[in-house]
Amino acid sequence: MSQHSSARRAMHASLVIVWLGTAAVSALDHLGLSGLDHEGARLLAAGGIADARWQALLIWSGLLADLFIGIALLLRPGRASYLAALTLMTAMTLVGTVLQPALWLHPLGPLLKNLPLAAMLWFLLQPENICPRSSKLEP
Repeated sequence: MSQHSSARRAMHASLVIVWLGTAAVSALDHLGLSGLDHEGARLLAAGGIADARWQALLIWSGLLADLFIGIALLLRPGRASYLAALTLMTAMTLVGTVLQPALWLHPLGPLLKNLPLAAMLWFLLQPENICPRSSKLEP
């Protein structure tokens, strides 16, 4: 396996983990099982969305979108899933920026971390980096 192929596989695997992991921790937080005491709802409230129904709708919509992208990346790696992930990440970054622009300055970088994710997705979207569907992630 070439070094390029290994890097591509590592990037792809990390993206699957990010999307599936984000869906899981969003569900745990919303259900009060994360130890963060409903951080997602607090962030939405601080961004001006105080109604618990809207918070739940937005949290579960984002969670399901993350889950869908994670499953698509896992089962159908390729241009469509990478483009969907980049589009969703861009949309969520824009929404986060509008609701909580200070998150760009947060010490843990919740929005800033989207920049390397975008770079990885852009790299994987390039024609020379797309794997044929039949071989999934093989070189």
